[in-house]
Amino acid sequence: MKRVHLIAVGGAIMHNLAIALKRRGYKVTGSDDAIYDPARGNLKEAGLLPSIGWDASVIDDSIDVIILGMHARKDNPELKRSKELGLKIMSFPEFVASESSDKKRVVVAGSHGKTTTTAMIMHVLSEIGMEFDFLVGSSINGFDLSVKLTDAPLIIIEGDEYLSSPMDLRSKFLWYKPHYSIITGIAYDHINVFPTFDLYIDTFRKYIETHTSDGEYYWFKKDPILSELSKETRVLNQFYDTPEFVTTKNGSIIVDGDLKYPLSIVGKHNLENLVSAQIICEKLGVSKNEFYSAAKSFSGAGRRMEKVVENEHQVVYRDFAHSPSKLKATTEAIKETYDGNLLAVFELHTFSSLNKEFLPLYQDTMESADRAIVFYNDSVFAHKKMEPIAASFVIKCFKNVEVVNSPEELTEIVNLAFNNKQNILLMSSGKFEDADFAFN
Repeated sequence: MKRVHLIAVGGAIMHNLAIALKRRGYKVTGSDDAIYDPARGNLKEAGLLPSIGWDASVIDDSIDVIILGMHARKDNPELKRSKELGLKIMSFPEFVASESSDKKRVVVAGSHGKTTTTAMIMHVLSEIGMEFDFLVGSSINGFDLSVKLTDAPLIIIEGDEYLSSPMDLRSKFLWYKPHYSIITGIAYDHINVFPTFDLYIDTFRKYIETHTSDGEYYWFKKDPILSELSKETRVLNQFYDTPEFVTTKNGSIIVDGDLKYPLSIVGKHNLENLVSAQIICEKLGVSKNEFYSAAKSFSGAGRRMEKVVENEHQVVYRDFAHSPSKLKATTEAIKETYDGNLLAVFELHTFSSLNKEFLPLYQDTMESADRAIVFYNDSVFAHKKMEPIAASFVIKCFKNVEVVNSPEELTEIVNLAFNNKQNILLMSSGKFEDADFAFN
């Protein structure tokens, strides 16, 4: 029986990985200096909730692998003890790659749409009964974990370009060596670890070269950076494009010649993601008709274009959107799909969105909304040890937005819009400082 210990087990992926490995029959332990729900509740239910705090005494030479989470520090006492004992230490992407070396590997990469596209593939394969493992960055409807590792011959992986661990500063997706992959697009992100756009592009260039010798990837035709990168490489590649479609109040319809495929999702960007998912599934033996029949019931990934309220007067959506490209695409999708005024609210929460150098990239990203609000609380800067940003600078960067700093004021604005039957779009990777919205 393999024994593994996860340092920083409270992370979103890390705690799911711990549970998945216990289900596989491994002996699993973990540690963290703080664990919050849902990780806390999930680990407790699985019998894996550790005492809070670091304890070097739990590390001994009976451990086969130490899995190191990104949020552990380099001076972590358990990590130090692991090094002293000469234990094998791996980041979670390195570990997942090692567990998947004998599988066919499908990876979804890109600056936006990764989780949704991965979820689309997972949904379709699940609907038709195909056996597969997976690693995805969010909870997905129909799946109780975001990680599954078994003896299945296929794995679907969301390929993140962020760093692997404090000891391994390579992008996570450089570990997976895909047979097939999708690259949805490249738009600058993660300025805290890629200080220049050229460095960010270069990690995608490296990713392309990690494909297996017979591997191939599919990229979005309208992305000029991917167009250039795809001319440089010898890796087999093809582009995909925006499909012909019509939008209805119940969703979208893809038009393919004389064929029409009704869907529950909305937004041009989501339909582009779906086209790429269809190509991959066809490579895995799923016919186009099978794919769209199964995809009809796909309503979105967790926290991605999540419909919270829908009635005859209005809709309310939540979305994980935080990059400029996703912010623009999501706002436009809701405005184009639904009649009536749209209030769009974006919370500055990620390191990039709170960075003065990065903020100008958000210019006009919310211009399709009838009223646009950027929300942030000064406490977030203290928590992330960053320099506070003046409201006037934020307004200058975005253009045509209001800035709100108080969760109480935001609550009042959003609830008034809700009571007035306006459409509402809330975009954040955070929780709006626990603002008390009427529809929570």
